[in-house]
Amino acid sequence: MAEVRKFTKRLSKPGTAAELRQSVSEAVRGSVVLEKTKIVEPLDYENVIAQRKTQIYSDPLRDLLMFPMEDISISVINRQRRTVQSTVPEDAEERAQSLFVKECIKTYSTDWHVVNYKYEDFSGDFRMLPCKSLRPEKIPNHVFEIDEDCEKDEDSSSLCSQKGGVIRQGWLHKANVNSTITVTMKVFKRRYFYLTQLPDGSYILNSYKDEKNSKESKGCIYLDACIDVVQCPKMRRHAFELKMLDKYSHYLAAETEQEMEEWLITLKKIIQINTDSLVQEKKETVETAQDDETSSQGKAENIMASLERSMHPELMKYGRETEQLNKLSRGDGRQNLFSFDSEVQRLDFSGIEPDIKPFEEKCNKRFQVNCHDLTFNVLGQVGDNAKGPPTNVEPFFISLALFDIKNNCKISADFHIDLNPPSVREMLWGASTQPASDGNAKGSSPESVIHGIAESHLRYIKQGIFSVTNPHPEIFLVARIEKVLQGNITHCAEPYIKNSDPTKTAQKVYRTAKQVCSRLGQYRMPFAWAARPIFKDTQGSLDLDGRFSPFYKQDSSKLSNEDILKLLSEYKKPEKTKLQIIPGQLNITVECVPVDLSNCITSSYVPLKPFEKNCQNITVEVEEFVPEMTKYCYPFTIYRNHLYVYPLQLKYDSQKTFAKARNIAVCMEFRDSDESDGGPLKCIYGKPAGSVFTTNAYAVVSHHNQNPEFYDEVKIELPIHLHQKHHVLFTFYHVSCEISTKGTTKKQDTVETPVGFAWFPLLKDGRIITFEQQLPVSANLPPGYLNLNDGESRRQSNVDIKWVDGAKPLLKIKSHLESTIYTQDLHVHKFFHHCQLVQSGWKEVPGELIKYLKCLHAMEIQVMIQFLPVILMQLFRVLTNMTPEDDVPINCTMVLLHIVSKCHEEGLDSYLRSFIKYSFRPEKPSAPQAQLIHETLATTMIAILKQSADFLAINKLLKYSWFFFEIIVKSMATYLLEENKIKLPRGQRFPEAYHHVLHSLLLAIIPHVTIRYAEIPDESRNVNYSLASFLKRCFTLMDRGFVFNLINDYISGFSPKDPKVLAEYKFEFLQTICNHEHYIPLNLPMAFAKPKLQRVQDSNLEYSLSDEYCKHHFLVGLLLRETSIALQDNYEIRYTAISVIKNLLIKHAFDTRYQHKNQQAKIAQLYLPFVGLLLENIQRLAGRDTLYSCAAMPNSASRDEFACGFTSPTNRGSLSADKDTAYVSFQNGHGIKREDSRGSLVPEGMTGFPDQGSTGENTRQSSTRSSISQYNRLDQYEIRSLLMCYLYIVKMISEDTLLTYWNKVSPQELINILILLEVCLFHFRYTGKRNIARVHDAWLSRHFGVDRKSQTMPALRNRSGVMQARLQHLSSLESSFTLNHSSATTEADIFHQALLEGNTATEVSLTVLDTISFFTQCFKILHFLKQFEGLWRQPCVKQVYWHHFSDSVCLHRVSVSYLGNSHNMRSLSLLYLLW
Repeated sequence: MAEVRKFTKRLSKPGTAAELRQSVSEAVRGSVVLEKTKIVEPLDYENVIAQRKTQIYSDPLRDLLMFPMEDISISVINRQRRTVQSTVPEDAEERAQSLFVKECIKTYSTDWHVVNYKYEDFSGDFRMLPCKSLRPEKIPNHVFEIDEDCEKDEDSSSLCSQKGGVIRQGWLHKANVNSTITVTMKVFKRRYFYLTQLPDGSYILNSYKDEKNSKESKGCIYLDACIDVVQCPKMRRHAFELKMLDKYSHYLAAETEQEMEEWLITLKKIIQINTDSLVQEKKETVETAQDDETSSQGKAENIMASLERSMHPELMKYGRETEQLNKLSRGDGRQNLFSFDSEVQRLDFSGIEPDIKPFEEKCNKRFQVNCHDLTFNVLGQVGDNAKGPPTNVEPFFISLALFDIKNNCKISADFHIDLNPPSVREMLWGASTQPASDGNAKGSSPESVIHGIAESHLRYIKQGIFSVTNPHPEIFLVARIEKVLQGNITHCAEPYIKNSDPTKTAQKVYRTAKQVCSRLGQYRMPFAWAARPIFKDTQGSLDLDGRFSPFYKQDSSKLSNEDILKLLSEYKKPEKTKLQIIPGQLNITVECVPVDLSNCITSSYVPLKPFEKNCQNITVEVEEFVPEMTKYCYPFTIYRNHLYVYPLQLKYDSQKTFAKARNIAVCMEFRDSDESDGGPLKCIYGKPAGSVFTTNAYAVVSHHNQNPEFYDEVKIELPIHLHQKHHVLFTFYHVSCEISTKGTTKKQDTVETPVGFAWFPLLKDGRIITFEQQLPVSANLPPGYLNLNDGESRRQSNVDIKWVDGAKPLLKIKSHLESTIYTQDLHVHKFFHHCQLVQSGWKEVPGELIKYLKCLHAMEIQVMIQFLPVILMQLFRVLTNMTPEDDVPINCTMVLLHIVSKCHEEGLDSYLRSFIKYSFRPEKPSAPQAQLIHETLATTMIAILKQSADFLAINKLLKYSWFFFEIIVKSMATYLLEENKIKLPRGQRFPEAYHHVLHSLLLAIIPHVTIRYAEIPDESRNVNYSLASFLKRCFTLMDRGFVFNLINDYISGFSPKDPKVLAEYKFEFLQTICNHEHYIPLNLPMAFAKPKLQRVQDSNLEYSLSDEYCKHHFLVGLLLRETSIALQDNYEIRYTAISVIKNLLIKHAFDTRYQHKNQQAKIAQLYLPFVGLLLENIQRLAGRDTLYSCAAMPNSASRDEFACGFTSPTNRGSLSADKDTAYVSFQNGHGIKREDSRGSLVPEGMTGFPDQGSTGENTRQSSTRSSISQYNRLDQYEIRSLLMCYLYIVKMISEDTLLTYWNKVSPQELINILILLEVCLFHFRYTGKRNIARVHDAWLSRHFGVDRKSQTMPALRNRSGVMQARLQHLSSLESSFTLNHSSATTEADIFHQALLEGNTATEVSLTVLDTISFFTQCFKILHFLKQFEGLWRQPCVKQVYWHHFSDSVCLHRVSVSYLGNSHNMRSLSLLYLLW
């Protein structure tokens, strides 16, 4: 009572009514004691299949009873490669010695192993079905009388338009509406008025502050209630009065007399139209009522005689033949009713997971750079090129790279280009030969081939493809220009800057360059640089019109990459730029990568598809240095093993060891030995014109600089196996740049003088070192120098070595690793190293492996993603193979859980799905007694879930359980297929112990869902769905009866008293399970009667939710039982349950495997108990809207009597009708009372209607949940969805089954079945384009702020009659709208929606007509009346047939298309003939 008083007390406060109603409802529901659903044990599926094998195989529809053969298989899919050949070297696996490297190589070489489920396309929601005919390509356009009537009205009236419209507008003065003020004291306010006709034909006068009617209305006057308009000049000039029905008046005044006259004329016309319409409607209503009363009496008196006459044999034969023809006619061009459902039309794929794709190289923003020409303003004829165009008189060399100013880093490798013409190149090597960098002349040995490409084709590549992961406008392409070492940069640039006499200058520069090239041709010096932006925006739009900046002279003190980044920042601000320009032109274009690009190679020179043999115009991919951020990482799929070495600076200003050390050149070599006989490896990528791979590389030389800086990048192809002796050796030379004045060069042996050595080993503790280092420099290079890496070893070593400047760190270097087979992560390295030791037979220290497993929690996320398949596969090996220690599997699973959670946190869970589907291949344990992955993993999951301390791990396991369930499923499938266990009976495929493990896992999960759901909402929801998906897949792999029991145990953990969240979990679980591709065979749609009774059709029709039905057809029975309970719950739970049922039936209707009518009939028969659910809730389906609509029609009195005649099967009993009050009492204490002639039916004690106030007495009477929810009103979406399912069943079920069902049900249930058909006609009626547009406009008003002040509209009196008035208060259309609700909805959208609604109404009417026609054929009405003579005497039942064979058609004539009406008339004419 306290709650009710509080509710009543606060009703006066606006906006709290709905909130209070909800709180009171929840309070009452919380106090209700509900009985738990009776548990029905499922059948032993495998045993039933074996026992009924003969029956199943002899069934013509055995495809509905049996799982197909070869439902599951394993296929090996060739790894898709971009390259012509594999990027992994042929003998890589044999040369590799490290376990990590071996596993990486194996991963990149192995093809994909995929478990295929043959009918997987049918294992999801109806939106995932492979069929493409969910929506018809062409929707028939039916013509409706209601639309034609509207068009006639529009043509006949000049005051309206198709959707209504503005009749008149203008400024008027409106008096205030305060009735306490006298007429003479009224205050007028100036307002802008719109006189508008609404879509229903009524008129409204709205006022606004100004002409913009988009703002809120200041008031409205409904002219339906206006009875007269007169002038009132005494009140105000040009004033007039609108007299209303309730003796109330509105006072308005125009600004001029002419405007007043125009308004008066218009308003009087509208009043006259309303008056005429009202008179005509009243006249028609009276005449129709009189005719109906007479005809009803006549039919009641003569019905028996007419029925007797209708039994004439010839007449009956004619009737049967005619009905058969009508039936065939109705079958032409029929549509699938679900095709016009709003969800099918929308086909929202937001909840559908995308297709899982295999790992692939990440496709970043790519662009192509084409290098054409480089010219300075000192040009001339060189060598034999006397007749050709002038060229540069000395060679220049270009290197391109991308720099990111925003992130202050270099983001690509160098791309070296040689654009020198042949005559200039000859200055370096001579005219006859072009020596390679290793000293061997071309032609002395056969030309080498690299990855199938001749080395000569790779020497002068002029096209490169750059890629950028994170494009933005502050990325620049920088071109560095170098020339042969000559001297000071300023001195060398002066002829190009100050060129007064071009010819003389060119000759002078050429002579000097010729001498320098012949002597110092292998040494380079910096000369100039230029830059240009690449992108216009962050979307990666290329700046195709951009040009390079002028050539800026290189400053010898600003050579490093950091200096270039600073210069680029200043370059963006021209006012701060004080750089010296060297005149010249660089012709390099940037363009998008062509779609059909061919003849391209990777950064490792592996050809990409397509690639032509002997092609010389080759494009190379330039390696990108991807930012070390997790979101840019992806699992490696190809072999790549590059090391980039950067000498940064040498500090030689304080050294006293060498007399001359100024023009210092740095020579870099990669060696695998520090012995005296050791030599460099040929693995350094060479520059243009030289060998592709060389043994050494030189950095640029700074003239007369004892502390030179370097910007050179040396790219090294690392060997597959690295050991402790691999190192990079730096040799420093003093280069003599002096040139003899006599024109002769000095001797070659005086060009370079060694002035020091430095080295750095690649490996430290087995890992490659890439951080910045500072190294000491030695004056000599004794054997065994690698043993002198640190101070301690230097003091203890006996090696005779002399250090420069006391072994101070003089050389600064850094390196960058781009490798897919080596990791720099310490924890990953140690874990794999320990695993390798264990595999090699090393005696393991107890607890050592667990220590390394725990350390893996600290590995870098980037490394985890990049080597994801390698790390995961090794963890699964450890899980089953490595050690018998008990804690190892749990710790290994905890690492797996850590990896999975990190991938989800970074939004990279798609990589996990790709790994499971394509990369994961369970391996047989090496130990004979070791468990398989699915056994071990399930056991460890149970152990983790039962831990009470580590809730964080438990929550993570629940949240990401899908990964572990998918791993278990693939392991189970692989085990069955590879061990040939798939051919065994399902009960023998897996040991009983594994069944026990799965059952224990289920029991361990249940409390986390049903008890901790509020504490961990995401985790509980995820594990609920993951478990359902896992059990769904188990149907394919193992004993199906065992899986039924698991499902039953899980559902038993839920209760009707559970909150809404758990109810949603339950139906999500059931929906996932029921989406199994073989859901129909799992339900065994077959007869379960005893063999001797199988011939009797009546004996084996299961049409109710009995225990036997739920046992024989377990899944559908479980779903229908839960739906039956959910229909008594709140809206959200009802909505979820109804959606599951409807979506499942949609899937059946469009399943291409079951399109034959006999198959569809069998499926529909499976859902026959669903009709019983509707009969139990028929009062909620045929509510006041339906009955009110029927009462508003002709025959209203008799319709009221009939409407009172239905009752729920659960409340079946004797009915008593009182003629005075027309009151019908039900056994549960509720009643329906007809208050007036309009038949307004209100169930007493009903609390479900929005406009029905709750009283204290009513609340006290509603002491149980069932009494509250039984009459809880269903909304339009729920009703339409339930009825659509009902119509599917009625339409698809076979006629024999339908007849048997009708014979089995009681007379009252049969009447209720017919009522359902009428309810279908009502709720799927076509309301016309006007009303569709109007409902949409109302939706826009609510959601886009086009509001109107709350007004109570009077009764409308438009030409469409009372039916239109009733439609105005319904929102059924909104629930079926498929329009894209926005303010930009067009007339075409409205027309399309009208098409859908029209086709739905037509299909529903034809389905109802099919059913009624079949009913009239099968039942001899006279026999029916004699059999149920007592029931027939009831006034409400006596006229059931006339109502359902005529009113159900005629009353909805306006909302049925002409096609439907033609079929209706044929059936009605036959009906009249028979009667």
